[in-house]
Amino acid sequence: MSEQEFLPEHFVNRELSWLEFNRRVLEEAESPDVPLLERVKFLSIFSSNLDEFFMVRVSGLREQAFEDGAPQDYSPDGLRPIQQLERIATRTKELVAAQYRCWNEQVVPQLAEQKIRILHPSQLAPEHHAVLDKFFNERAYPILTPMAVDPAHPSPRFHNRGLYLAARLRRHSGLGPKNLFGVVQLPQVLPRLVTLAQGEEQLYILLEDAVSIRLAELFGGSEVVNHTYFRITRDSDIELLEQESDDMLQTIEDRLKARQRGQAVRLEVSADGDEELIREIVEPEAVREATSTDAYSEVYRIPGPIDLTALMELLKMPGREHLRDAPFTPQTPRGRAQRGKEDLFAAIRRHDILLHHPYDAFDAVVEFVSRAANDPHVLAIKQTLYRTSGDSPVTRALIQAAENGKHVTALVELKARFDEENNVGWARKLERAGVHVVFGFLDLKTHCKLSLIVRQEGQAIRRYVHLGTGNYNPNTALIYTDLGLFTADEDVTADASALFNLLTGYSQGHKWRKLVVAPTDLHRRTVELIEEQTRRAKEGLPSRIYAKLNSLVDYRVIEALYRAGQAGVPVDLIVRGICGLRPGIPGFSENIRVRSIVDRFLEHSRVYVFGPEEDCRIYLASADWMPRNFYRRVEVMFPVEAPDLRDRILHEIMPAYLRDNVKARIVLPDGTHQRYVPAEGEARHRCQEELLAVRPGMLPTESGGNGGEMNGAAVFAAASRGN
Repeated sequence: MSEQEFLPEHFVNRELSWLEFNRRVLEEAESPDVPLLERVKFLSIFSSNLDEFFMVRVSGLREQAFEDGAPQDYSPDGLRPIQQLERIATRTKELVAAQYRCWNEQVVPQLAEQKIRILHPSQLAPEHHAVLDKFFNERAYPILTPMAVDPAHPSPRFHNRGLYLAARLRRHSGLGPKNLFGVVQLPQVLPRLVTLAQGEEQLYILLEDAVSIRLAELFGGSEVVNHTYFRITRDSDIELLEQESDDMLQTIEDRLKARQRGQAVRLEVSADGDEELIREIVEPEAVREATSTDAYSEVYRIPGPIDLTALMELLKMPGREHLRDAPFTPQTPRGRAQRGKEDLFAAIRRHDILLHHPYDAFDAVVEFVSRAANDPHVLAIKQTLYRTSGDSPVTRALIQAAENGKHVTALVELKARFDEENNVGWARKLERAGVHVVFGFLDLKTHCKLSLIVRQEGQAIRRYVHLGTGNYNPNTALIYTDLGLFTADEDVTADASALFNLLTGYSQGHKWRKLVVAPTDLHRRTVELIEEQTRRAKEGLPSRIYAKLNSLVDYRVIEALYRAGQAGVPVDLIVRGICGLRPGIPGFSENIRVRSIVDRFLEHSRVYVFGPEEDCRIYLASADWMPRNFYRRVEVMFPVEAPDLRDRILHEIMPAYLRDNVKARIVLPDGTHQRYVPAEGEARHRCQEELLAVRPGMLPTESGGNGGEMNGAAVFAAASRGN
């Protein structure tokens, strides 16, 4: 076989690789070394990840497999859509079974040891019934709506990811048929965990169990024969039409309303649910079940509480700090700490500043925009917004700047998956404040992270830029690892201005000086940088490739990496999620090593290093190596050139990830993974712990974290959305 002949068996299926990532998340829930409430958090994250996977990825495959005339998208590994669906279903059911074994056999007993219990109705004492009576009469009963299903009352359209209680009812007298199928939606405005007692002992009951006790009251005059719980996941991806839209904001708002009405792609039901009752749900939704000739099934029988994302509510309980990650305090970035109260713009003018979140505080980024908003010398601010927090200080600063008379432009990406509603709201507020709001391109997502300040300094105009690998979101900056760069470099700032002109006015023809931009140049340049190392290796020169990223999918980049490895280039990849490359195949890819790290913080930074240390090129980027990043998004890869910042990446950040032997998993040639097993006597290295300990004032801990104050379910949801 020639070095450039690549076969389907050289690639790992994208969807199955993603499921392996979610398996790594589940391993954190299973680990006795992780604090108990953090294990609960990882169980919740596993469920949240799986929801999004079905809503987006499985729904797309399902459309290809079952809709007449749908285009067939063969993956590089050669699997057809129906084959992928079958393997996804098999693997998902294995993982869900492992998830509930973890919950039922490990976590629930250990919570009970800590006097934290979720009671079954049969375990309720009289005082608990008194609490429930008050809750039901004062809070639940006025909200709950019993719905009968018969010819006069057709089956309701069950909401995406809504939790429902279904019941078989028998009526002996009064209006209505004698036998009845009824449903009750359990609304999100009610707590999923109803508190029965708190203090030394924390007692709860699930909302569905609390309501089931009062079913006969809700369906007055009926006998409850049996009941079960169910939840439907629907196709929820938003694809905008290629044609021009007069008002993209209105288009997005319309699509958000339609999201609840997508086709069902998964039905979760209680494992002990009555089969006849389940049939009443399956048939109207056209959910596929296994048959004697077809093993593929979209019905998942759940041996425990349906939708474990609800477990995140346990992290809100007061106290129990010994069951949580230890808190930490992000530090002032080094370039700021060295000069105390020095003006931020003067500090950037003097020297580029590298930010490594969450170890470095995100406050510096907020300060960059908020200081500009009130600085009389600042003339203009230009900002991209992909995902923001609910109460975004960056967005509030943009509003303040506009009110102060500055020229403010905000590129708001309305198509940021599952953040569309939040971004629509901010776009409306920005427009009302006088900010010039644009929405980028209809057929491209604007995924680059870029903030540009234009300032009058004496007789000259000077520009300052912040570029990042993560979003302008102070909440996720506490739980995602990301890198950012402040610079006043004239070439970078000129490129940044040209990029904003492209985004707002389709201005083209600029000769990029230092930024590498998708969809025009990023893929070509990435392959060139890999091939440059291949040539060096063939010429007997030192060579190296190091990449830390979220996902590796693009088959042409994978082929370029294979060629590099075959030429003798040492290739080290830290891939958090999907990896379509098979490392370590003897005689084929033995020079390529792939690791994945899942730990307290979501690994989100993208770092690319090409070449040996003495003359390497170092880039940070908003983009992973995926076709969507290369061709369907506006992305930016930017260089790190200051010697001390390069040194920090080469000698502090990279080595920490490569020597991790606590949270690292080794990706195997078949696409599965195994935990790194240290050799006897090998020193313990945990990269996130060591990076915390690098900075004065940081608290190196066994587990770390933020005390459970953040909504951790958002953390690993980024995995399937390619945040």
